Amino acid sequence: MTQLRKKMIRAMELRNLSHHTQKSYLSAVTGFARFYNQSPDKMTKKQIEDYLLYLIKDKGNAPNSCHSSLTGLRFFCKYVIEKEIPVIYSSGKKPRKLPTVLTNQEVWKIICAAENLKHRLILMTTYSAGLRAGEVARLKPEHIDSKRMLIKIVDGKGRKDRYTLLSVMLLVELRQYYRKNRPEVYLFPSTFKKRKHCPLAYESLREIYNNARKKAKVKKGEGLHTLRHSFATHLLEAGYDIRKIQVLMGHARLTTTMIYLHVSRKTLSKILSPLDLIDRKEDSTDDPNKT
Repeated sequence: MTQLRKKMIRAMELRNLSHHTQKSYLSAVTGFARFYNQSPDKMTKKQIEDYLLYLIKDKGNAPNSCHSSLTGLRFFCKYVIEKEIPVIYSSGKKPRKLPTVLTNQEVWKIICAAENLKHRLILMTTYSAGLRAGEVARLKPEHIDSKRMLIKIVDGKGRKDRYTLLSVMLLVELRQYYRKNRPEVYLFPSTFKKRKHCPLAYESLREIYNNARKKAKVKKGEGLHTLRHSFATHLLEAGYDIRKIQVLMGHARLTTTMIYLHVSRKTLSKILSPLDLIDRKEDSTDDPNKT
């Protein structure tokens, strides 16, 4: 490991950056160094701008991805080589797309398609509690509160703890799984022997979901996050208050949760089109011009 890399890791750890952020920043600096085949401490403003144009035009990276790379390079300049380099870059206004939501039947087909007990419970837990991938990966046995029927999410997005639902059906299956596997640290640990006390990697979770989805022949909803979107939408359609759903989801702003109002079919179907509100009866008032 080079001295610059050590210094950057130290700077990130002192600022309590998440593991994901540290990995992203290091990847940005490494990519820049490989592109120019030179030490990153010699980077210039023009080089950074040319590198960003390369990411956009040649590699076809998304604007947000390029912005993440620039953020990593800026961190390196400011805290490692202590030289701020002003680079103007705008990722533009991010288009807001509606999340993909599965039906209850599609979710159940995907869960049942996973023959491995551990895999089935990962999918069931993600959906029944509305968890993010990282949250289900970091679950520990002590986070399952069977007395209050709650699941504690520790160090979720924004470094916040919260509680969410514990399904009765899930609890029965989790007890069976625990008796059989006796997980020591994480509820769903890595399958590799050398990493048995480590959480499952995101790539593994994604593969588990996509394999089950394809086996269930469900064509839409390519990411594991689809189960979280479906959780919120199905609760909304069942008539639960949107503010309660906000708490369960761990959203800082209600506006984030309100996007599920736009994908809830039952909510939208209750609204009549103004065309159907028109009174089509003929005016019964006598018209003096009629003969």
